Amino acid sequence: MLIKQLSIFLENKKGRFTEVANILGEADINMSAFTVSENSDFGILRLIVSDTDKAIQVLRDHLYAVSVADVVCLHCPNQPGALAKAMQIITAAGIFVEYMYAFSQGDAANVIIRPDNVERCAEVLKENKLELIAASDLYKL
Repeated sequence: MLIKQLSIFLENKKGRFTEVANILGEADINMSAFTVSENSDFGILRLIVSDTDKAIQVLRDHLYAVSVADVVCLHCPNQPGALAKAMQIITAAGIFVEYMYAFSQGDAANVIIRPDNVERCAEVLKENKLELIAASDLYKL
C-alpha cells in the first residue's frame, strides 16, 4: 500500500504556496495531506493529491520542479504511545525514516512516512497488524 507523494520546490517568496494551491484547485485536484519545509533559499512542499499524474502535468506546465516518491500512510489510534509502537517496529527492522508528517481526525491519526526502504516498511507494519491506508482511501478522508 504505497502512496505517491509529490515534492515541489518553491522559492522563498510571498504567494508561492498560494499559487500552487490555486493551480491545483483550478485543475480540480484535491490536496489530501501536505507539509512545507524551508531553508533560507527555497521551500519544499510535499503533498498527496487526488490525481497525481494530472497534478504533475499542470504544475510542470506552470514551470514548477516536481518529483515523485513513494510513501506509506499509517492509520493508528490517536492516543499516547500508538506512534511509539509503530516506530519501535520500524526501528527494530533496521529502517531509517527520512521524514514524516501527520494529521489526526478524532480518534484516529494518519502518519505519512518516508522511509529509506518503503516496501520493507510497509511489509513490517502489515506483519505486525498495523493498518496502512491506500491512496484511494486517503483521498476520502
